[in-house]
Amino acid sequence: MKVTKVVGMAIAALAFSSGALLAEPAAKADDAAKAATTKAATAKADKAAKKDAKSAKSKECSAQADAQKLHGKPRKDFRKTCMKGAAPAAH
Repeated sequence: MKVTKVVGMAIAALAFSSGALLAEPAAKADDAAKAATTKAATAKADKAAKKDAKSAKSKECSAQADAQKLHGKPRKDFRKTCMKGAAPAAH
Protein backbone atom coordinates (compact mmCIF):
# COMPACT_ATOMS: atom_id res chain seq x y z
CA MET A 1 0.00 0.00 0.00
CA LYS A 2 1.10 3.46 -0.66
CA VAL A 3 1.65 5.84 2.22
CA THR A 4 -0.91 8.29 0.86
CA LYS A 5 -3.59 5.58 0.84
CA VAL A 6 -2.82 4.67 4.47
CA VAL A 7 -2.88 8.31 5.53
CA GLY A 8 -6.16 8.82 3.68
CA MET A 9 -7.74 5.81 5.40
CA ALA A 10 -6.51 7.05 8.79
CA ILE A 11 -8.06 10.46 8.16
CA ALA A 12 -11.34 8.86 7.08
CA ALA A 13 -11.41 6.66 10.19
CA LEU A 14 -10.72 9.68 12.39
CA ALA A 15 -13.50 11.66 10.70
CA PHE A 16 -16.06 8.88 11.23
CA SER A 17 -15.11 8.31 14.86
CA SER A 18 -15.15 12.01 15.74
CA GLY A 19 -18.60 12.31 14.17
CA ALA A 20 -19.92 9.66 16.55
CA LEU A 21 -18.32 11.45 19.50
CA LEU A 22 -19.89 14.75 18.52
CA ALA A 23 -23.32 13.21 18.03
CA GLU A 24 -23.49 11.92 21.60
CA PRO A 25 -23.44 15.37 23.31
CA ALA A 26 -25.97 16.62 20.77
CA ALA A 27 -28.33 13.80 21.75
CA LYS A 28 -27.93 14.73 25.42
CA ALA A 29 -28.69 18.35 24.55
CA ASP A 30 -31.84 17.24 22.71
CA ASP A 31 -32.95 15.25 25.75
CA ALA A 32 -32.37 18.25 28.00
CA ALA A 33 -34.36 20.48 25.65
CA LYS A 34 -37.24 18.00 25.61
CA ALA A 35 -37.21 17.82 29.42
CA ALA A 36 -37.27 21.61 29.68
CA THR A 37 -40.16 21.80 27.22
CA THR A 38 -42.09 19.17 29.16
CA LYS A 39 -41.45 20.99 32.43
CA ALA A 40 -42.62 24.29 30.92
CA ALA A 41 -45.76 22.66 29.55
CA THR A 42 -46.54 21.14 32.95
CA ALA A 43 -46.04 24.49 34.68
CA LYS A 44 -48.29 26.17 32.13
CA ALA A 45 -51.01 23.55 32.67
CA ASP A 46 -50.77 24.00 36.45
CA LYS A 47 -51.08 27.76 36.08
CA ALA A 48 -54.13 27.38 33.82
CA ALA A 49 -55.77 24.99 36.31
CA LYS A 50 -55.24 27.47 39.16
CA LYS A 51 -56.67 30.27 37.03
CA ASP A 52 -59.75 28.17 36.20
CA ALA A 53 -60.28 27.33 39.88
CA LYS A 54 -59.97 30.99 40.85
CA SER A 55 -62.38 31.99 38.09
CA ALA A 56 -64.92 29.41 39.24
CA LYS A 57 -64.61 30.68 42.84
CA SER A 58 -65.06 34.26 41.62
CA LYS A 59 -68.24 33.34 39.73
CA GLU A 60 -69.55 31.49 42.78
CA CYS A 61 -68.91 34.49 45.04
CA SER A 62 -70.56 36.82 42.52
CA ALA A 63 -73.62 34.57 42.38
CA GLN A 64 -73.85 34.61 46.18
CA ALA A 65 -73.55 38.42 46.19
CA ASP A 66 -76.28 38.62 43.54
CA ALA A 67 -78.55 36.36 45.62
CA GLN A 68 -78.09 38.73 48.56
CA LYS A 69 -78.70 41.72 46.24
CA LEU A 70 -75.43 43.35 47.29
CA HIS A 71 -74.10 46.39 45.42
CA GLY A 72 -71.19 48.79 45.82
CA LYS A 73 -68.89 48.55 48.82
CA PRO A 74 -70.89 45.82 50.62
CA ARG A 75 -70.64 43.63 47.50
CA LYS A 76 -66.90 44.32 47.19
CA ASP A 77 -66.32 43.47 50.85
CA PHE A 78 -68.43 40.31 50.58
CA ARG A 79 -66.57 39.08 47.49
CA LYS A 80 -63.18 39.85 49.05
CA THR A 81 -64.05 37.75 52.10
CA CYS A 82 -65.61 35.02 49.95
CA MET A 83 -62.56 34.78 47.68
CA LYS A 84 -60.29 34.31 50.70
CA GLY A 85 -62.36 31.27 51.59
CA ALA A 86 -63.53 32.65 54.92
CA ALA A 87 -67.18 32.37 55.88
CA PRO A 88 -68.67 35.61 54.54
CA ALA A 89 -70.92 37.58 56.82
CA ALA A 90 -74.47 38.11 55.56
CA HIS A 91 -75.32 41.75 54.92
